[in-house]
Amino acid sequence: MFSLDEDNEGEISVGESSDAERKMTPDIPKAPSVKTFDDGGDFEGASDVDSKTLRAFVVAVIYANAAVLFVSLGPMLWFFQGRSRIGPALFLVGLLAGVRTYQTYRSWKRSRDEKGEEDGKQEDEKQESADAGADSDPTAPDDSDTDATPPEAS
Repeated sequence: MFSLDEDNEGEISVGESSDAERKMTPDIPKAPSVKTFDDGGDFEGASDVDSKTLRAFVVAVIYANAAVLFVSLGPMLWFFQGRSRIGPALFLVGLLAGVRTYQTYRSWKRSRDEKGEEDGKQEDEKQESADAGADSDPTAPDDSDTDATPPEAS
């Protein structure tokens, strides 16, 4: 039934793709490289981040982790082990940590908004001074002396 030649020796290819399949399959795309902070091992890339932003981020992460831990651990201790004092106390500590996370974020956002408003006001002042300088150009034609009547058509 099956002819056995010396090259195959009766072996079949399982899981290997044929030449036709290899030609028809598309090339696998390459992922772009991503810059990380830990390229050199000492977070030298973190210097690009504003220090207040970095501090607010780290503080918010710590508060959020504490909130998740205590909000979940408190009810478990209370329910499974019957610790009716420590369980609710840990739950309340977790809620307070969650509130502090939100407060940290809001204070950071407020400081960014105030900084943006100050930058915007400085931009407006620069634009106004540039506009005022353009209005006082002596070579510009003065439109205030023209009379309001249009010339008559002949």
